[in-house]
Amino acid sequence: MHMADGIINVPVTVIFALVALVLLVLCGAKARADLDERLVPMAGLTAAFIFAVQMLNFTVLPGVSGHLLGGALAVALVGPWVGALCVSIVLIVQSLLFADGGLTALGLNITNMALIGAFVTYGVLRLLLKVLPRTPTGVSVAVFLTSIVSVMAGASGFVFEYAIGGTTHMSMGVVAGFMLGAHFLIGLGEGVITAATVATVSRTRPDLVYALRGMKPLTGVERAA
Repeated sequence: MHMADGIINVPVTVIFALVALVLLVLCGAKARADLDERLVPMAGLTAAFIFAVQMLNFTVLPGVSGHLLGGALAVALVGPWVGALCVSIVLIVQSLLFADGGLTALGLNITNMALIGAFVTYGVLRLLLKVLPRTPTGVSVAVFLTSIVSVMAGASGFVFEYAIGGTTHMSMGVVAGFMLGAHFLIGLGEGVITAATVATVSRTRPDLVYALRGMKPLTGVERAA
């Protein structure tokens, strides 16, 4: 969902750059309470995994690419605050080193992929885990559904930004249709990958999964579920 420079006009770009900056500062402050000797290395591994999967992308619209986002995976493994920072760092590195996403559009991309993705994921995941069992299978189902919702939310963020500040001649119908249609399919693929990854970690090291924090240790039967 990386967008290039110039697709959104300057005033809207500046507004979302400020929004992203303020929210990232908040995430940094909140993340201090979560970071410990287990979460720090997991955050590094999560960022590396997201970086790798985001490098596989394709064109959805002129100047806009489609790819896995990783927000649901980050939140499930390291929580919303650290997760948002992980995805943001990935986006900054990709923009600076690989020109994947414009520099002036960095605030927009961070808002859509890191912040909307993380916060929507956290809200939906909390709701789902109130009705689903906190087992590897239950968490896997929850993150699969959450992945679809979070990817669609990020794509909707782009559609909203284009509606208020788009600079191209593409109609809103075309933009919304291509973005939401393509990212629904991306969400399905991301859901499968995220669910498989979280299930694997949950069965081997449930203590490293943020979504399972505060739960009693799983029995052998529960780990196999």
